Amino acid sequence: MPADPADTAIATDDLFTTLRPRLFAIGYRMLGTRADADDLVQDTWLRWQAAEHGTLASAEAWLVTVATRLAIDRLRAAKVEREAYVGFWLPEPLVQLDEHTPEAAAEQAGELSVALMWVLERLAPEERAAYLLREVFDQDYADIAATLGKSEAACRQLVHRAAERVRREQPRFAVPREAHRRVLERFIAAARSGQRDAMQALLAENAELVGDGGGRVPSFGKVLRGAFRIANLFFAGTRRFGDGLVYRAATVNGEPGLLRYVDGVLESAQAFVSDGERIVAIYAVRNPEKLARIASRP
Repeated sequence: MPADPADTAIATDDLFTTLRPRLFAIGYRMLGTRADADDLVQDTWLRWQAAEHGTLASAEAWLVTVATRLAIDRLRAAKVEREAYVGFWLPEPLVQLDEHTPEAAAEQAGELSVALMWVLERLAPEERAAYLLREVFDQDYADIAATLGKSEAACRQLVHRAAERVRREQPRFAVPREAHRRVLERFIAAARSGQRDAMQALLAENAELVGDGGGRVPSFGKVLRGAFRIANLFFAGTRRFGDGLVYRAATVNGEPGLLRYVDGVLESAQAFVSDGERIVAIYAVRNPEKLARIASRP
């Protein structure tokens, strides 16, 4: 007896729903915003609806390939737009997510840190895709080659070049989550009370701060370097806003971070890199468009 078309449609819909978090994870890591990742998933869905499902050797491989190729095309266009972006471009932060959302599933799919995505932003689109498929989603080179339409040797070279750049530019420390959180909690306490020396002691001498204001709010046009300068920046905020400055511990892209509010309004979401004893890097997203989906008040 032939399968009921309605049952077949339900089965294909269920399969897509099951794989949707993975497709979102690819979209977010490639494009850096939830809206772009959602659009990519929707475009993949439309192509899935038009596909001849019975002819597919692997529905999962087909969906990942479509999503990845769409992401590469979108990233090429986005890179042209981002050349005109004012200041540094950081990803839209994923903050305090419910465990059942696609964004939370994206966190669980592997490395998501702002520090990594800061480096990935400077890779070519196909390098970024190859690196993510291999290092984050653990695909073998045969599947990556099929997805990108390249030879396995070419894909190995893409991953190698990308991995070398990531290792060179991204601070990496094997730090237990609780150690990371304790350092950040001490830093937040010092920032709240305006203890400049205590903040400086918790910052590595060569610490860096990258800010993203998007031209909509003031931000640094260059990377701020040095424990003294960064501590002074936080101290100046305490002096200027007093009790109107509120810090709230948060999970930012799967790692301990903070939300900073000024006079009751969200001013920034900040991601931190720690070596377990001191803070090595801070990534502060201040562009209001990228903060829109985060709780606007403490």
